[in-house]
Amino acid sequence: MDSLFLPNVSVIVPIYNGEADLPDLLACLRSQAYPRDRVEYLLVDNGSRDRTSDLLRSAAQAEAITIRLLSEPHIQSSYAARNQGIRTATSRILAFTDADCRPESNWLTHLVQPFIDPAVGLVAGEIQALLGQTLLEQHAERQETLSQKHTIAHPFCAYGQTANLAVRLDAFKQVGLFRPYLTTGGDADLCWRILKQTSWQFRFAESAIVRHRHRATLAELRSQWRRYGRSNRYLHELHGVDLMREPNLQEYTYRLARWIVKELPLSASKRILGTAATVDLVGTPLGLICAHARAIGQRQATLPEQAREIEWL
Repeated sequence: MDSLFLPNVSVIVPIYNGEADLPDLLACLRSQAYPRDRVEYLLVDNGSRDRTSDLLRSAAQAEAITIRLLSEPHIQSSYAARNQGIRTATSRILAFTDADCRPESNWLTHLVQPFIDPAVGLVAGEIQALLGQTLLEQHAERQETLSQKHTIAHPFCAYGQTANLAVRLDAFKQVGLFRPYLTTGGDADLCWRILKQTSWQFRFAESAIVRHRHRATLAELRSQWRRYGRSNRYLHELHGVDLMREPNLQEYTYRLARWIVKELPLSASKRILGTAATVDLVGTPLGLICAHARAIGQRQATLPEQAREIEWL
């Protein structure tokens, strides 16, 4: 540990109705290998209506780690909650994750190592799936839906998702905080403002791993991909990002017909022979469902004028 770069770090976690997630989250924070005297955990209740606030108070009193309880009851947005944490943080490096994430024990140690380079202002860690049982979870894991490898390869500009992201405080001072009224896409927006408007550099810490659940029901899956579509519309309005092309009915029909005639029989044969899994049978229709949901989200979204606002330290 002595040879590692171990600065003081503030970890910020927005929480909304997190009663079911808090026990596992707190266990992961307790298990961090990072020196406890160099990290504070700022847990921000974003107007929860369950027992979140009671559980947080109990945790703050009982935990050996440093937990600071904050509240953002006025704006229902994880970005507004994160801003509350940023304003309260005492460290120069701020790390972000979410209540439904499960950071591995070396997460924070690996996430901050790139900051030893004073030119680095942003570091994204990797997001991997928690073990899932449903076909939908297995499909998302096959596609690496949540992986930061997709976001750092974004054709407009690299970015990291706030489920596993660290940012220098000085970068926030230059470009402002998260847009508090934005409901999705705020992580890309922040990273792009930093990378486009300043000289700060971006790094990917692949060994800094946070695990996250994939959606287990079709309704949750559609909701996730509609949100991706809304995010792209918002980023189009804010940064001029190209809108994603929407498949037309002919393309949907062709892909489905190809699946029925060619892909499904082939996958079924492999499944019988034991060389394919059940999830391989449904990859194409699930992909079409996701593409359709994303198209709907992008088509129907309208960026509220208030969501353009940027808060400042």
